[in-house]
Amino acid sequence: MTDRNTRLEQLHQALKERIVILDGGMGTMIQNQKLDEAAFRGDRFKDYEREVQGNNDLLNLTQPALLRNIHAEYLDAGADIIETNTFNSTKLSQADYGLEELARELNVAAAKLAREIADEFTARNPDKPRFVAGAVGPTSRTASISPDVNNPGYRNVDFQTLVDNYYEAVSGLVEGG
Repeated sequence: MTDRNTRLEQLHQALKERIVILDGGMGTMIQNQKLDEAAFRGDRFKDYEREVQGNNDLLNLTQPALLRNIHAEYLDAGADIIETNTFNSTKLSQADYGLEELARELNVAAAKLAREIADEFTARNPDKPRFVAGAVGPTSRTASISPDVNNPGYRNVDFQTLVDNYYEAVSGLVEGG
């Protein structure tokens, strides 16, 4: 594993020399697997009281081998940069599943996994270093449009809550890799 500064230098050099390729949609690749509720739950959440099917980010904890394979497929296909599987890994988005307390853990786990596979591919071919980008998607709440047509001034989240959610997600990504 190379250090962060070396990776940044390698990325800057690659950007000067050529177009770098970003992976494709993680969500689409996961959907293609047609996972059932039990697959999303894994052992850790087998007795959890709410449905979690569709919570792709939970797979960072319950199906890391599956995500590793998807990352490897993108790298095998020529991607230079893989994104973490963290599009919905904020407390706000995970609250839809009652799993908001997992937000940081999801980001750390996803970054570690992506960093590990990128480093493995780089070690196999040092002339083509591979990189990781942290994915931070929108939340399931909106600060600009009211979710209530009868109350156009209502917002279901405030700006500081969004800041706090994104800060936690990004710091987890940095911690993980």
